[in-house]
Amino acid sequence: MSMIRVRDAADLLGVSDDTVRRWIDDGTLPVDQDTSGRKVIPGGALAEFASRNSAAAPKEPLGIASSARNRFTGLVTRVVIDGVMAQVELKCGPFAVVSLMSADAARELKLEPGSVAVAVVKATTVIVETPGGQA
Repeated sequence: MSMIRVRDAADLLGVSDDTVRRWIDDGTLPVDQDTSGRKVIPGGALAEFASRNSAAAPKEPLGIASSARNRFTGLVTRVVIDGVMAQVELKCGPFAVVSLMSADAARELKLEPGSVAVAVVKATTVIVETPGGQA
């Protein structure tokens, strides 16, 4: 399981370090220590917390150039592998992103709740709907 430093957790949740420390102090988030003695949060617990709470969109952690403009950084909150396909759910700030991919791809990427990932969306069609069924 991945362990996430307080600063990185704050970035992923779109809050300050102090807010994450308050959540740790009041028992909202569990905490462990890494080999250097720094506080770290189990990735699975952070993913569960993120799936229940909305936040601002986090910063792009990979620092790579891409032609895709729709990039959503977040935490993997759920992975369902069924046969040859996998459904991967991410909590990206206030947004939930669901991706369907091969089970092999999910395994190769080592996706599990608490993993940090970037959803890249590049589509040729975007459908916009309005309330009330107006056409």
